[in-house]
Amino acid sequence: MNIRITAFILSIGAALVACNNEREDLTSEVSIPVSVKEVGVGSIEQYITTTGTVNPVQEVELKAEISGDYSLKINPRTRKPFALGDRINKGEVLVSIEDAEYRNNLNLEGKKLNLEISSETLAKQQALFEKGGVSQLDLRNAEIDKVNAENTFQNGVISLSKMRITAPFTGIIVDLPHTTGGIKIETGTSVVKIMNYEKLFMDAKFPEKNLGDIKQGMEVRVTHYTMKEDTIYGRIAAISPAIDAETRTFKSTLELGNSNLKFRPGMFIKADLVIASKDSAIVIPKDVILSRQRGSTVFVVERGEARERVIELGMENPYEVEVISGLKLNDRLVTEGFETLTNRSKVTIVK
Repeated sequence: MNIRITAFILSIGAALVACNNEREDLTSEVSIPVSVKEVGVGSIEQYITTTGTVNPVQEVELKAEISGDYSLKINPRTRKPFALGDRINKGEVLVSIEDAEYRNNLNLEGKKLNLEISSETLAKQQALFEKGGVSQLDLRNAEIDKVNAENTFQNGVISLSKMRITAPFTGIIVDLPHTTGGIKIETGTSVVKIMNYEKLFMDAKFPEKNLGDIKQGMEVRVTHYTMKEDTIYGRIAAISPAIDAETRTFKSTLELGNSNLKFRPGMFIKADLVIASKDSAIVIPKDVILSRQRGSTVFVVERGEARERVIELGMENPYEVEVISGLKLNDRLVTEGFETLTNRSKVTIVK
């Protein structure tokens, strides 16, 4: 009986030893797959990002200043009536408004003739005054008549110009209310809207803490979420010295170049303002950094093990950060799989 009990105990002990050995073998063989990247030197920019809506540098809505029959003019470049999206030049006549009664009441030909007569009369009075034939009062009266006739004629020319809607600057037609040709329109009717957006501006707000970082003339980079590959550049054109008490921000005006017209007025864009940069620094992705009680840490691979390093950070932006200490060149930085690592974890590099 004792022999059987002893044999049974020995067999259980042997089984337990075998299980423990098997567990140790399994534990020693488990390693975590990770991806690594060699630490190198690169450039980094620290920038402030803001968003907002861009506006054209020039914009005008032209309205009829008189009532009359509407007529949309022909675009000499397309040989068709002016249309939305057409590029127009300063001084081009876009719409005419015809009113025969208005034109007749101006009597521009009569005013022009009166100006010619008053000019001739003044010339004669000057000649007679030099010879003593008229008094200085007669000469002054002739001068007054000539000035009055000239003003009357010029006012007539200005009134006549109201019958033609002309472009005040070179730009693009962005609104052209449909009106049938020959239909009478009333004074104040919107006729055409023009924008010049070869340059754009945007009112931006920056945090109070950055007031000392932002200077007039600093360069900004602008992108749109649908055109991330297209970037336009601009500058800080003006800075308000006042702080908004509610938002703790200050206002700046950005002026942007847009000569290729890729960006359109009304677009909601993102602007990055670079406030500092370095050309030679150890730079790593921001998303590989872990926040520990003792500070910011990362993992590097040494001899098949993950080693945790406490690092000191310098310049940063939303995607990258400069490492001042804690890493050196050619360290194998863990970029994927670091979430489950502990110091001295066994690892396998997969890429």
